Amino acid sequence: MINWDEFEHIHVIKKLKHVLNSWWNIDAVFTDERGQLRGFEKGVAPYANQLTSLLIEKENVRTSLAEIVSKTVDELRQGGGKSTIRKWDMTGFDVAVAPILIENDFMGCVIALGFLKDSSQSHRLNEVRDRLGSFGFPRDVVESGVGKIKVLDDANKSHFMELVDLVAQEVVTLHTEITSREERIKELNKELGSRYKYDNMIGKSKPMQSLYALLDKIKTADTTVLVQGENGTGKELIAKSIHYNSARSSGPFVIQNCSAFNDNLLESELFGHVKGSFTGAIKDKKGLFAMADKGTFFLDEIGDTSPTMQVKLLRVLQEGTFIPVGSTEIRRVDVRIIAATNKNLKEMVERGEFREDLYYRLNVINIRVPSLRERKEDIPLLVEYFLSRAPAVNGTKKIMTKRCLEKLYDYAWPGNVRELQNEIERLLVISGVETKLTADMLSPKILEGGDQNKVQGARVTGKLKDALEALEIDMIREGLRRTGWNKSKLAKELGISRAGLIMKVEKYGLDKRKLAKR
Repeated sequence: MINWDEFEHIHVIKKLKHVLNSWWNIDAVFTDERGQLRGFEKGVAPYANQLTSLLIEKENVRTSLAEIVSKTVDELRQGGGKSTIRKWDMTGFDVAVAPILIENDFMGCVIALGFLKDSSQSHRLNEVRDRLGSFGFPRDVVESGVGKIKVLDDANKSHFMELVDLVAQEVVTLHTEITSREERIKELNKELGSRYKYDNMIGKSKPMQSLYALLDKIKTADTTVLVQGENGTGKELIAKSIHYNSARSSGPFVIQNCSAFNDNLLESELFGHVKGSFTGAIKDKKGLFAMADKGTFFLDEIGDTSPTMQVKLLRVLQEGTFIPVGSTEIRRVDVRIIAATNKNLKEMVERGEFREDLYYRLNVINIRVPSLRERKEDIPLLVEYFLSRAPAVNGTKKIMTKRCLEKLYDYAWPGNVRELQNEIERLLVISGVETKLTADMLSPKILEGGDQNKVQGARVTGKLKDALEALEIDMIREGLRRTGWNKSKLAKELGISRAGLIMKVEKYGLDKRKLAKR
């Protein structure tokens, strides 16, 4: 099926139609194979002749036009013609019909209307005036419209027909490209879809079970999602899981890291641009929002966007519209947004670094991905998974010793699952032909960091009171950061009263304003 609405916005087709408009005051419209007008929005398209827009708004005119197209297509099918000109009796002027042929099938037509085909036909202007007058249009509108109708000589007629055929050819070319791209996207989605089901996400800990429960609740929703978590926790994996378990799973899944480009390049990537809009813009470029239409767009590192870009993103979220770079035409898309960040957006809002209205637009459903140190009981499962993907040595799979696994438990994993995956890959290389992965093969940072972080950072020497106090400080500091300084939530987790937690925060100097100064 042809997406007629899309072709009305393609720069090349718009340019060709503009040439027809400016040279001969001739308008071009699209119809499907049955002659039904397509890609027409009342009062939106700029027509060279006001009568064109007035005429095609009338149902009987559109029915008459469909009859002409149907008859012409039948004749072209039988005679194998490329395009033709014929009189439109209802209006008195001529129309050019250029078929849109895709794999030898008539998919529709380009109709150029509002002209007379040769100089010997100038006497027909009175006929056109009478026919148009019968529609009840104001006299001045009819006179103005008739005055714009061109009479083509042989030389102009030849150039004119070439342009009409070019419009039809561009539709075919663009449809072929779009179809090819959509088929490839469907293949990739089909290939990737099974990899991102919830049951393929690794982790049986309580934090992960809570995450699975939330993901299961929102799979039928189509609302915006904000995924928050530290680097390396798997925010992109969560976004893919949401997409492939949603009603949009057959649509595209598009990813963009907002910190990867400066403002100008990011705007072009997101919204596209038109030819000549800036140095290097040698052709029209479709933006990622347009490519994500009917699917999901994952905006990673949303916290790194500038205030200017935040305004433009807010417009897409609120209205589903955007304007490509260098264009003045508004485009509309149907896209579900999943945004991710490792920053505390609420704090950024308080500091004036992130727009409050955008934050609330993004934060409809908030998903916090737990860090690896919060779910250390999942480390054996993750290790087993990463080892299962490694090639066997002499037919034997590599295994990890208990002591080596204990060292992995003791380490804090600031880089989270990504850091663990990298460490396992390093172990596999270092171990060579050995089938057992031992503790002495681990990175120095794992061996040293594990000793420093036993009992979650509390000192294991000295007085017990000091060790317990150090543990309490670490637990409260980490808990405050994890919950976004939600003292009520943290107090419940720690099993103490909110007042008691506030007293300890003051005692240890853990107020976020004091921490920010350190």
